[in-house]
Amino acid sequence: MKIVILEADSLGQDMVFTPFEALGEVVIYPTTTADEMEEKTKDADVIVANKVPICESTIGKAQNLKLVCLTATGFNNLDGDYLKKKGIAAYNVAGYSTNGVAQHTFALLFYVLEKLNYYDNYVKSGEYARGTCFSHFGQNFFELDGKTWGIIGLGAIGNRVAQIAKAFGCHIICYSASGKKYNTEYEQVSLDELLSRSDILSVHAPLNGYTENLMTLEKFRKMKKTAIFLNLARGAIVNEPDLYTALTEGSIAGAGLDVLCKEPMDPENPLLKIQDSNKLIITPHIAWAAKETRFRVVDEVVKNIQRFQRDDRTNRVY
Repeated sequence: MKIVILEADSLGQDMVFTPFEALGEVVIYPTTTADEMEEKTKDADVIVANKVPICESTIGKAQNLKLVCLTATGFNNLDGDYLKKKGIAAYNVAGYSTNGVAQHTFALLFYVLEKLNYYDNYVKSGEYARGTCFSHFGQNFFELDGKTWGIIGLGAIGNRVAQIAKAFGCHIICYSASGKKYNTEYEQVSLDELLSRSDILSVHAPLNGYTENLMTLEKFRKMKKTAIFLNLARGAIVNEPDLYTALTEGSIAGAGLDVLCKEPMDPENPLLKIQDSNKLIITPHIAWAAKETRFRVVDEVVKNIQRFQRDDRTNRVY
């Protein structure tokens, strides 16, 4: 069995892929573009990939291909109709990043909520050392206790965020873009109610027809001017020019993003114009990438190959 790993660097250059060697011949490519895929995959029995498109134009020459394993949960890069037509199985890795993404959600929140950039700069500039008071209150910040935390997408990650926010004393409300009725203790509301009531609004939903371009200027203008918006899901859920306008006109107080419509970031993205880190923080799609999480992905992909071999459909998406 020939296993071709197409985007090894997407898991980090410190990763070890030796667990795959017990399963067959392993070929590792640090990076791969769509144009390179036909040549790189033509002899593969198994493809391990992340973001590259898996469709007829990229894997059409892979006559031996039996299995595609994603090092991710989302599978919108897969052409499911083509895979099913060709009898090629596909597995994702679900639940591996729940704790990491929830942790990063709060890291982004506190950076904006508590104006940590401002206070860090105040101390490092020497102003605190030159001061006469033990405290400095240059910018206001607020407690989470008693605030309303709105969540779009109450899956594993959304639920974990809700649990942690509840421990901080937040009231949790949630919204399902697809109209799904959640079996949950948390209050499920309409989108308009979610927008108008939330002090913090975080997105943890998949990108699909219900969520693409969901957060537009119209939606941001329905939020509290004191609200903080967090996107830990997929970039295309947010209209980025509209978010820029919302932040610059003061429709919301701040935002924290770990995902963008185009990754790496488009140099023309208007959000780059906002250099005030007390208003906006953007991290380069790292919420999932704690070291333990990345090792967990490799282990789970190996298990998915073994599941396929014994016809276990756990984690199978096609």
